[in-house]
Amino acid sequence: MERKLYGKKSVNMQLLLKELLVKPCVDWVNLKCSFTLCTRKSMKSSNVLVCPLRPVERFRDLRPDEVADLFQVTQRVGTVVEKHFQGTSITFSMQDGPEAGQTVKHVHVHILPRKAGDFRRNDNIYDELQKHDKEEEDSPALWRSEEEMAAEAQELRAYFQA
Repeated sequence: MERKLYGKKSVNMQLLLKELLVKPCVDWVNLKCSFTLCTRKSMKSSNVLVCPLRPVERFRDLRPDEVADLFQVTQRVGTVVEKHFQGTSITFSMQDGPEAGQTVKHVHVHILPRKAGDFRRNDNIYDELQKHDKEEEDSPALWRSEEEMAAEAQELRAYFQA
């Protein structure tokens, strides 16, 4: 599928988020201003991201239409992720700026399906998020394969093709 990305035509949509080159196969929903992707490192059952198409480092720099789209997509995707991974709740998280724990300099929302007892203390998820992409915690040995991410994206994409 061909679409415009950052003002350029892109048949093979590719984004550089940190050191990971995101391939089109892990991008599974895109709307006017946002897209989703499966991440290379999963937390518990899954960690899906929703990102604006335009490269923006801080939330305050998004245009109003981008904010609306980002959260409409986040709401739709959250419902699907909770159902697909048999969660009973969802944690939505955005770290906006270095002191907030942002390590990838591109606005994104984490969508994490939750179940009773998935963390010893419920708020431990925030400790996990904070160290999730830190250099000392981020090793290719911990990454999921491109095939695993593509398979998850294909399963999730099916919910939006009805």
